[in-house]
Amino acid sequence: MKKILFMAICLLIAGEVSAQRYDRRPRRARVVRRAPVQERYNRRADDFYRPRVGLAGGVNFSNTVDAYNSDFSTSTIAGWHAGLTFEVPIAYPLSFAPEVLFSQKGYKAETIDGTFKQRTNYVDVPLLAKFRLVPGFNFVIGPQFTFITSTRNTYDDGFNTISQSEYGYRGDKSYISGVIGVGIDLNRNVELRGRYAIDLSENHSNSSAIPDYRNQVFQLGLGFKFQ
Repeated sequence: MKKILFMAICLLIAGEVSAQRYDRRPRRARVVRRAPVQERYNRRADDFYRPRVGLAGGVNFSNTVDAYNSDFSTSTIAGWHAGLTFEVPIAYPLSFAPEVLFSQKGYKAETIDGTFKQRTNYVDVPLLAKFRLVPGFNFVIGPQFTFITSTRNTYDDGFNTISQSEYGYRGDKSYISGVIGVGIDLNRNVELRGRYAIDLSENHSNSSAIPDYRNQVFQLGLGFKFQ
């Protein structure tokens, strides 16, 4: 009887010690499974290879570059641009990005007789190569075909303001520009855009009062992309 009681007490003590040891074991850290690197790369690649259509709009800060008349000094005026954008993937990280934009350009000149301002409306068709340098940041470069739709000249001598709309523009009505720029993705569908465009040839105005010149435009705006 004593042996049985002694064995029961030993078994009880052994069970209690084993339970305490189990409670003191460190808990395993929770493992969070992350997608493999190749899987995350495939997701980015799949997103890149989706053609996109979008809208773009913003402000223009335009002026002229005149290489042959140092006396013809102009200053910047503000306008706006808006239109359609497209993006066709070719091979990572290169895409073809054509656009069709309505764009206001022009300049202001101070003369001894007053202030002369010319504002011209254009349809711009940039045909750009777009490089995704890093996720969320891209670089664009390429030619741009430019077509004049209308122009307005305003002259202010300090007393009177005279405006003249020249829908039958006597100068060159189409020419080629060069475009460079960058884009920053604010989110999946919205892009902050900065561009610089300059005419590659002089705009022949066919006027003795206005020398041949080239437009240069700084653009800042937003692009909205849709799949």
